[in-house]
Amino acid sequence: MMPKFRKGLQIFGAIAVILTVTIASLTLYWVTDSWPQQSGQILLPQLSDRVEVRRDAYGIPHIYASNEHDLFLAQGYIHAQDRFWQMDFWRHLGAGRLSELFGDSQLKTDQFLRTLGWARIAETEVQTLSDEFLEPLTAYAEGVNAYLQDHQGTELSLEYGVLKVMNPSYQPEPWQPEHTLTWAKVMAWDLGTNMDEEIERAVLLQTYSPEQVNELFPPYSNQAPVILPDWKIAQGKPDLIGKQLGEITSEDAPVSIAAIASQLSPTFNSVSEQISALETLTGPRGGEIGSNSWVVSGAKTATGKPLFANDPHLGIQMPSIWYEMGLHCHAKTPDCPYDITGFSFAGMVGVIIGHTDRIAWGFTNVGADTMDLYIEKINPENPNQYEVNGNWVDMEQVPETIEIAGSQPVVETVRYTRHGPIISSTYSKVKPLLVPDLTRSNSDIYAIALRWTGLEPARLFPAIIQLNQAQNWQDFRKAAQDFDIAPQNLIYADIDGNIGYQMPGKVPIRTNSDGRYPVPGWTDEQEWKGYIPFEQLPFTFNPPAGYIVTANNAVVDESYPYLITKDWDYGFRAQRILERVRAKEGSFDVESFREIQGDNKNLNAEKLVPILLNQPFEDSRLERIRDLLQGWDFQAEETSPEAAIFEGFWKQLLAATFHDNLLFDFWPNGGHRWIKVMADLVDRPDSFWWDNVLTPEVEDRDFIFQQAFAEAVADLEKRLGKNPQRWQWGDLHRATFRNQSLGQSGIAPIEAIFNRGGVPISGGNAIVNANAWNARNSFEVTWIPSMRMILDLSDLNGSVAVMSTGQSGHAFHLHYSDLIPLWRNLDYHPMMSSRPGVEASTRDTLMLLPN
Repeated sequence: MMPKFRKGLQIFGAIAVILTVTIASLTLYWVTDSWPQQSGQILLPQLSDRVEVRRDAYGIPHIYASNEHDLFLAQGYIHAQDRFWQMDFWRHLGAGRLSELFGDSQLKTDQFLRTLGWARIAETEVQTLSDEFLEPLTAYAEGVNAYLQDHQGTELSLEYGVLKVMNPSYQPEPWQPEHTLTWAKVMAWDLGTNMDEEIERAVLLQTYSPEQVNELFPPYSNQAPVILPDWKIAQGKPDLIGKQLGEITSEDAPVSIAAIASQLSPTFNSVSEQISALETLTGPRGGEIGSNSWVVSGAKTATGKPLFANDPHLGIQMPSIWYEMGLHCHAKTPDCPYDITGFSFAGMVGVIIGHTDRIAWGFTNVGADTMDLYIEKINPENPNQYEVNGNWVDMEQVPETIEIAGSQPVVETVRYTRHGPIISSTYSKVKPLLVPDLTRSNSDIYAIALRWTGLEPARLFPAIIQLNQAQNWQDFRKAAQDFDIAPQNLIYADIDGNIGYQMPGKVPIRTNSDGRYPVPGWTDEQEWKGYIPFEQLPFTFNPPAGYIVTANNAVVDESYPYLITKDWDYGFRAQRILERVRAKEGSFDVESFREIQGDNKNLNAEKLVPILLNQPFEDSRLERIRDLLQGWDFQAEETSPEAAIFEGFWKQLLAATFHDNLLFDFWPNGGHRWIKVMADLVDRPDSFWWDNVLTPEVEDRDFIFQQAFAEAVADLEKRLGKNPQRWQWGDLHRATFRNQSLGQSGIAPIEAIFNRGGVPISGGNAIVNANAWNARNSFEVTWIPSMRMILDLSDLNGSVAVMSTGQSGHAFHLHYSDLIPLWRNLDYHPMMSSRPGVEASTRDTLMLLPN
């Protein structure tokens, strides 16, 4: 989702009315200033040879160069042409420098981001890169800066016209290699969610028993799908230290740990507030952020070669997070080994997801537990010291100067323990607990430190460059070995007919906890014992089943000897994809894959509707509306009255069941975890969760079902009118694409300039067509299939793709929102990659010349 800058605009509020009038009157003057040149010639003396840029009807560029330097320089130039505001905003976000753009309204966010220290880590990574990987980064930066030399203000993007009124002195600085690497940290943060769940569990322990908390975080079902049911590791025996995974349970930790964690609730709440504030900028995070991918072998396709699908689910935004393009060397040589087509990020070198001329790859998030919160014991005589094995140790202190538009700089001191930065903004005294070794006196003070693999220097960028050069399974796995943060399910296919899977990434080895709760940091008992070796991470190559399906579900079963996570996605999307893959009669083709990507079956409804249909209603009107669900096929189509009725009921059912028990921040969002919680709970109709603790009566499941349905009907009638047969799911469930920085400014004319959409949409939570919504708030879409791609390994020119908005980041440009109708309707455009195919689809040709 997008940052809420209302406070910032109010601080500049004396000019708010002037701003509105100015923007409205000058938009027509400014609007075309930033539209890039897409044909003709441009002189770029930084080049060593000429570069050709061909764009198709959707503005998708294919870049042709004779050497690596010119290829990536041109990529930087083209990204800046189309998306520089997005790039500029992202680098300020990643570095904790938003106050430089928007003033002191963003100071708290910057302070938290500086505490995480992404920019410092990126600078370290740049210094450790070999020339092989540093040169593409440097060339890319040259290209961005070449564009900045000749463009400024609204020539870069319309947003700078708005910013100039608020912050007239701002000028974009030159692009640096570390700006590219910083964004990878932001993405890794979005995809790493265990910290949120640790905090929630710790806070819930203040009220509920460990058994009750576990009911809200149920275990992964042994009936749910596993990506690799016959998992294997490459070689060697697991190098486990201490207990085996199967022997570790939350009960192994002293009960006092749970107790002390629950007593630290104010501190955890403080951390949670900082995370929530950051979420308005980076987009929603949590277990709902996922993706679908699957691949079938040639034995199951019409062509005899693999078919491959991927659709990453990310927060809805404007413009799209993705930028589609091709990068081609005129002749592939060891010095210029690229012939790649796919999806990049503006600001990132190379292609993130796509294919070379021989192999294809895609990602879904593993959801591995790579974060631990450590409870650090602080010296009451010196808050800059913490305890390690009975001794007070000095924290490392790093001063950070935060520049603020319109104000004086602020210096923030970041404090580091051996585990990582202190991320709690308050210290919390813990009342004495009659438990040995945890509290020694009333003076004990605690803080929370974060250990996360993403806060260590990584080699993600070398992994991307190697994927962009890969020609076979061996090259692919070599690249995956460097993919060391935000572990992903990497799927693979090649033109020779092979398919495969590899899980990469740093996953810590824990021997005294299962990672579900914060742990004491003052002894060595909870220290990580290294990382799972790459050779012992799960993989498969040409599995006998002839297909691989990943949708953030469990990679392996409980027999795997290492802990990856206890918080898998519960597998509803994977189950539905597998149902369709296994049920297919005949051979797969691109169209059949398209149908699977657009599947709208709601497995949650399939479980709950039969129970609802068995409920008695004294009100005949409620009974008639309920009976409209008879015979429903459980498809969440945008035109479906049944989907509207069910989702309205689902929202009210969660509220009636849990709002009396939980703090607002922990109210159910309606996603896969809560679907699993409810699926278990309905089989226990007298569970204490059904009882509303705010009433003197003792409610049960059937009472809550009836109450929730009555409240849902009342709400739907208010929203959609009295005729339920005219209700449509899409009238509730709409997708609005908001500009990441100015799309929630609170000033209607500005929002109208940059935002698009409000379109009715099918799909929903834990559905393959994952246009999700948050039951805590409204039915509005919050995260989406941010792009869809289907690759045909028999003829890569037969591949198709679509992203959610358009190639351009310039409001009112032809390609700002031209892909929304295709994306919404599950249509695609051809994904050309060969030179003849690209030439046949070319609409504009731009030549970049060295002199």
